[in-house]
Amino acid sequence: MRKLIVSAFMTLDGVVQAPGGPEEDASAGFPFGGWSFHYWDDVLDQAMTDLMGVPFDLVLGRCTYDIFAAYWPTAPEEAGGKALNDATKYVASRGDPSLTWDRSVLLEGDVGDAVAALKRGDGPELQVHGSGNLLQTLMANGLIDEYRLMVFPVVLGTGKRLFGDGTLPSALRLTQSKVSTTGVVLGTYEPAGEVKTGSFG
Repeated sequence: MRKLIVSAFMTLDGVVQAPGGPEEDASAGFPFGGWSFHYWDDVLDQAMTDLMGVPFDLVLGRCTYDIFAAYWPTAPEEAGGKALNDATKYVASRGDPSLTWDRSVLLEGDVGDAVAALKRGDGPELQVHGSGNLLQTLMANGLIDEYRLMVFPVVLGTGKRLFGDGTLPSALRLTQSKVSTTGVVLGTYEPAGEVKTGSFG
């Protein structure tokens, strides 16, 4: 059984849209592309090194795939390109795209079923980066084994959110945490069943 890990840069109000730059995703007129840049430090560098320092394959939505494929095939190895280029890229798309990046595979049929089949197979862990629309499908189908969330001390008030309207209620268990020098909270979470309610009354 392969583990599915979600890695996400997120604002305090849950926005995950275009953390890396204005050109990443300007849909719906999003004006804050690149909001993570000024918070980057050695702690975040090490977290990404640790995440990508083990064998992994990628599960990506089409938009994130296009962003990655435009940069990583020609990126320097020291920038992390080798691990991403060596990984098999499983791509969810409603169309029939031309996948030009080496080791890219289009997920056929129902995405939830296709990813569930991947998890049942042999191979390294599966990592999801970006891919906001795909994440909603993965969450709805209970396919995520671990969230690695980097929560930045900024509030944007607009943009695509990781846990938006329609997210299925669920509890999470914090298994690891750290704070960067710039105030980014890095937390690793695992699903912990249904939401439990109570009262202090």
